[in-house]
Amino acid sequence: MAKIRIPTPLRAFTDGAADIDVAGGTVGEALANLLDQHPELRAHLFNGEELRSFVNIFIGDEDIRFLQGLDTEIDANESLRIIPSIAGGLK
Repeated sequence: MAKIRIPTPLRAFTDGAADIDVAGGTVGEALANLLDQHPELRAHLFNGEELRSFVNIFIGDEDIRFLQGLDTEIDANESLRIIPSIAGGLK
């Protein structure tokens, strides 16, 4: 099974788990499986059927937005990471 690494702020919605085993042949299927296991995450990851603009999903060092998005194929031993965007700085 693939694994998804959950960032610290979202672990409150996964019973504190940092890594979740997920099934699926694409990133979208893996995320759907994650949401089946932890439905509270949906509001933090998706706006309707689209990933929220500040949610980045990486496979290794590759942002899925520069691959095939949610249709990006994954292997059973793949490791995905959810990385929320961080904003801020000086004006």
